[in-house]
Amino acid sequence: MTPFYSLIKINDNLAELLTTIFEEKVNNPRFELGNLTDIANYQNGLAMQKFKPKNSEESLPVLKIKELNQGYTDASSDRCSPNIDQNLIIRAGDIIFSWSGTLIVKNWSGKVAGLNQHLFKVTSDNYPDWFIYEWTKHHLRRFQSIAAGKATTMGHIKRSDLKDSNVYIPDDKHLCEFDREIKPIYDKRLEIISENQKLTELKQILLKKYF
Repeated sequence: MTPFYSLIKINDNLAELLTTIFEEKVNNPRFELGNLTDIANYQNGLAMQKFKPKNSEESLPVLKIKELNQGYTDASSDRCSPNIDQNLIIRAGDIIFSWSGTLIVKNWSGKVAGLNQHLFKVTSDNYPDWFIYEWTKHHLRRFQSIAAGKATTMGHIKRSDLKDSNVYIPDDKHLCEFDREIKPIYDKRLEIISENQKLTELKQILLKKYF
């Protein structure tokens, strides 16, 4: 097995461990009841076709659902101006939630990019990244079911669906306790995601050079 696929396996195992601990300890009705919009900001991307780079301007690749699925931007990715809302410039490790079409939640693993519409950047001013990532992921299957039931060509969810998604919010003492245990696992995943990206880029360079 190559190092690349070994890292993927390790990452999958860490993701499973992260979710297992989260569901056992955090998803607990003894804590305060809230909803997804109480714990996280879900910022939609832009219609990037309206923000094309000017002739002499440097540009950024556009992060769309295709790029999120494959984990990187490439030569076929659209380009956008870097002069957009800085909150919509995405970097490796950011939590991205595709709320239309193919509904997925992932940590972005590619290069700096501009966030397209139909994707949320998920952030929080008050809670750890692992906390908002896992709670969003916890509701993903239900979101997928909602989207599948839409009578449109591209199923999606609404912000009201986020508000209808219950979460349990631990008190500060328990949250700090959980953070000490869960954050190292989450951070290790991000390290592996970054290493995978470097190997993917190297693979692409070698393929272009020799084939």
